[in-house]
Amino acid sequence: MANGGLSERLELKLVERFWIKNFGCRASQADGAAIEAGLIAKGLGAARDAAEADLVVLNTCTVTATADDEVRQAVRRIHREHPQARILVTGCYAQRAPQEIAALAGVSLVVGNSHKTCIPDLVAGSMPYHGQIQIGDIFAQRDFLSAPVEDALGDRTRPNLKIQDGCNNRCSFCIIPFVRGRSRSAPRDQVVAQVRRLAGKYREVVLSGINLGRWGRDLDGGGMRLADLLRRLLEETPVERLRLSSVEPMDFSDDLLCLMAESPRIAKHVHAPLQSGSDRVLRRMHRKYRPRHYADRILKARARMPECAVGADVMTGFPGETDDEFEESRAFIESLPFTYLHVFTYSERPGTPAAESAAPVPVQIRKQRTHVLRELSARKNLEFRRAAAGRMLSVVTLEGGLTALSDNYLKVTLAAPREANRIEDVRIGGLAADGVCEAGVLPVHTL
Repeated sequence: MANGGLSERLELKLVERFWIKNFGCRASQADGAAIEAGLIAKGLGAARDAAEADLVVLNTCTVTATADDEVRQAVRRIHREHPQARILVTGCYAQRAPQEIAALAGVSLVVGNSHKTCIPDLVAGSMPYHGQIQIGDIFAQRDFLSAPVEDALGDRTRPNLKIQDGCNNRCSFCIIPFVRGRSRSAPRDQVVAQVRRLAGKYREVVLSGINLGRWGRDLDGGGMRLADLLRRLLEETPVERLRLSSVEPMDFSDDLLCLMAESPRIAKHVHAPLQSGSDRVLRRMHRKYRPRHYADRILKARARMPECAVGADVMTGFPGETDDEFEESRAFIESLPFTYLHVFTYSERPGTPAAESAAPVPVQIRKQRTHVLRELSARKNLEFRRAAAGRMLSVVTLEGGLTALSDNYLKVTLAAPREANRIEDVRIGGLAADGVCEAGVLPVHTL
């Protein structure tokens, strides 16, 4: 609830133009788009940058200490360079440490995830100059909090539609359940209606969530699964391509993988968080699968979709991780057909069991291990890109018209400008510096 210690004599400032900066995951980006749509619905205009804005909204992440630091740096920079702008901080960091953020110079309003959908009403017309806080018990939330996204001005070619929020898992390193709350699903009819509207403007829609594979478990009877929802979307909407963001490995059921393989309207892209390839480390992390289970899902995905992208989140330096455990993890990753990795260095999160460990890995060793896995990721990604040469790939053209994203998650440099927001087939000629290029573009021969 609102902080009651504010002076009744707070000055107010009329808000007319806003600018939003999103930090973190696709679900956070979707939240930012919903905030944007809500502010526009209140009659506020979107500024091109912070310099033009009366209000700067920082939609934050708190998954690592680095994420927190990036937000604090952004607050200081914006306040220094654009002192006329009021700063509103929301998102996961705001939910976790509201007082810490409110104490920063320039912060006018801190709004936790518990009150994120109230932001348009909170700022419409006026804004306090100094550190007001709006926050509540995130675990008290039982409903899926959402706002319309179809009028947002964010990604004009691949909008993120958040259909699930929160997480019921309790991984020992993760703070996210404590800032996002219990797993909650968007009602099925609402998702169908939103995708139908989005399909009128966009060729590809990305479905996102904090624990996306758990969609439907909390709805009436809990009988619906993500694959059931996808079937409804394919049957009842004209959307040309659906893409799934991150899905926990054991939620890639045989049913879901078969549907992804069979439908040309679902992107051939599997992203399944791994965290570690060591059985002992996974147990200490309180992850709900073992390496053999994970490998089974990935190999089945590749068997059904031989050219699919396969990505994973991987953590290095978890407390107690020995040299042998890291090598076990590295070898496991080497053995699987990954096409890219998101490698994170372990970061202590206050309030999590792992942060209390008496066996922290020295930071320098953590960073060395991160470097090893990022080099492995780069090598696997290069192999995947080389294998695309000569093939026809289905792509969605991106804003600017000179690049596109393939069905299997490759950035494609186009030979000639195209109209953005179209799905086309292109022939791949070779490598680009960070992707591949269409035939007719001079390829990069050595990387």
